[in-house]
Amino acid sequence: MGLTGIQILGKLPKKNCKECGFPTCMAFAMKVAAGQAEITACPYVDPKVVEEIAEATAPPIRTVKIGGGEYTYSLGGETVLFRHEKRFENPPPIGTFIKASMDDSEINRRLELYKKLFWERVGIILRPEVVMLEGDGDLSKFEALVKRVREELPHVGIILSGSSEAIKKGISLCGDFKPLIYAASSQNFDEMTSLAEETKTPLVLSAESLDELSDLADKAIKKGLKDLVLDPGSKGLRELFEDLVIIRRAAIKKRYKPFGFPVMVFPYKYTDDYLLESSIAGIFVAKYASLIILSDLKAESLFNLLVERMNIFTDPQKPLVVEEGIYPVNGPDEWSPVVITCNFALTYFIVNGEIEGSRVPTWLLIKNTDGLSVLTAWAAGKFGADTIAEFVKKCGIEEKVKHRKLAIPGYLAGIKGELEEELPGWEILVGPREASGLPAFLKKVSAELLEQAKAA
Repeated sequence: MGLTGIQILGKLPKKNCKECGFPTCMAFAMKVAAGQAEITACPYVDPKVVEEIAEATAPPIRTVKIGGGEYTYSLGGETVLFRHEKRFENPPPIGTFIKASMDDSEINRRLELYKKLFWERVGIILRPEVVMLEGDGDLSKFEALVKRVREELPHVGIILSGSSEAIKKGISLCGDFKPLIYAASSQNFDEMTSLAEETKTPLVLSAESLDELSDLADKAIKKGLKDLVLDPGSKGLRELFEDLVIIRRAAIKKRYKPFGFPVMVFPYKYTDDYLLESSIAGIFVAKYASLIILSDLKAESLFNLLVERMNIFTDPQKPLVVEEGIYPVNGPDEWSPVVITCNFALTYFIVNGEIEGSRVPTWLLIKNTDGLSVLTAWAAGKFGADTIAEFVKKCGIEEKVKHRKLAIPGYLAGIKGELEEELPGWEILVGPREASGLPAFLKKVSAELLEQAKAA
């Protein structure tokens, strides 16, 4: 069990120096106990105490990091069984495999998929983040493949699979960009764990049953290995589902250390149908994979998986938002319509989508409403005439357009007069209540502005 704030306080030097960023040692200790501050923020705490507290306050499922720099991917680190209890912490990286034995055209095709398959949503880039490189033959071809991936896909985390000789060479080629080794089993346990220990590289443990997996993990822990990933090797889909639930429950509820590690899954091992494979992957995005390897990358399935993952791994206590600002849609100019709405992500995507579909060049103003929808934000005083007027004056839209027409959501029709008083010189247009009415509305406004531009 984790330490309480009082227990942590008892291990601190109690200087109340404020150098940790908190007014007292008590406040700091409480934040450390709640997981909202790192014990290393105290410059005077004994290193042995740092290690003791870090161990005691660590999540029941260890966080294992692969990659490096801005492309560091965290696996595991989970603290709850269900998202609504708190939140899920680290979304599982998704990718596919490339075998060194594949012909050049297939290797090229798979590498190109990593380059072209990406989407932006709410300012977040969605794309495959890991690749499993399998060296099952010519060592020189495997080395060339690792080098090529590092050069062409610097953002992609690497999993190395094959002989110990191939893996060791691959690790050296990755340098500071930490790969993941696949895998230590009962047959090669000593060899692979020694390699992981020597190179300080995270290691996957693969077994044919949970009992065997538990034994392997226990032996690895006793050998001093901490950065482990589990592959339960389940024979069927139902067994895999049950195994992942058992592993998560044992780690969270019982603090069973051999199962307190991230879990890796291979959905393609349970079906030859890619659509079913994608559905299986979707199940384990939520319950409870930490790393997912697919047989291939197909845009129509990958996008859905990435969006599902993004939604599940957001904090349920915090609404998904977009950044406040001016968003040009369809290449607007100084005589294009100006529309304003809130920064609730769902509202933004619906409104932005309708504007794009209308093909009318438009300036879309996004006002920060703390993620609340239009009516909720208005009721909370975050999207009224005064706040909208202040934002319009400060955001810089007046320098971008020559007209003074601002369209507000139809549900805010009641603030039209008040907003015109707050924004002298601006004409407030009441837009449609539903976003589906935006295309026709914008075409009408755009035609009026075009006439105004000709007259000017």
